[in-house]
Amino acid sequence: LKRVAVPLELIHMASLVHDDVIDDAETRRGQLTVKAKWDNRVAMYAGDYMYGQALVVATELKQPEIHRIFSKAMVEMCIGEMEQIRDFFNTKQTIRQYMLRIRRKTALLIAISCQLGAIAAHAEPKIGYALYRFGYNVGMAFQIRDDVLDLTGTEEQIGKPPGNDIRQGNLTLPVIFALQDMKLREPLLREIERIREQNGDTDVSAALDMIRQSDGIKRAEEIANRYIEKALAVLEHLPNIRARRNLRDIAYFIANRNH
Repeated sequence: LKRVAVPLELIHMASLVHDDVIDDAETRRGQLTVKAKWDNRVAMYAGDYMYGQALVVATELKQPEIHRIFSKAMVEMCIGEMEQIRDFFNTKQTIRQYMLRIRRKTALLIAISCQLGAIAAHAEPKIGYALYRFGYNVGMAFQIRDDVLDLTGTEEQIGKPPGNDIRQGNLTLPVIFALQDMKLREPLLREIERIREQNGDTDVSAALDMIRQSDGIKRAEEIANRYIEKALAVLEHLPNIRARRNLRDIAYFIANRNH
């Protein structure tokens, strides 16, 4: 199973290294990013190297289906990241666009992380499919929760300055909901435009205050909780063994995390 786990984690780390270049992020989890410690060129090649090493390790697996799933996931993750860049500062984007984007950039990797273990262990296909659905729902909840924390957390909690998403133009689910509030829409639109004109190099506290005043954060949290409920429901169809209990604990952790 380590020949499944190692490539998955290498793909995950590579995507984060590339993300930090795109986001111009100086820190991640309170530590300097690769691009901050060295530079963008080193970071991009470091990420590429990790992707390459993931494929090297994965070649030791003899099941063609695993390679197909790995490859498709990498393509979808890249599409999700490109969609996010395309929609920077797009105040007309829909909830559906947001959901499709986080499905590709986050939920899919967590989904196949659950599924591939079952395939590598030669479990019944229905077990692999159930684990995929568990991972997908947990992954959607994870990203929504992450986006909420960027707006509500402290720098000590999240390891980076709050409001980093809106600073770079990544308008997440709570922001999309806040823009539906007719009392806040126009002032929030003006503030987002001001941030865009300043290339994100500006104070975003006014935008954060408006988003926090809206019901956007509450509505986003409700959707994240519904995804967790779906994930827990899927577990009921799996054998009642320690692994199922561990997956349940992971779901609860994601639902309640504050970092």
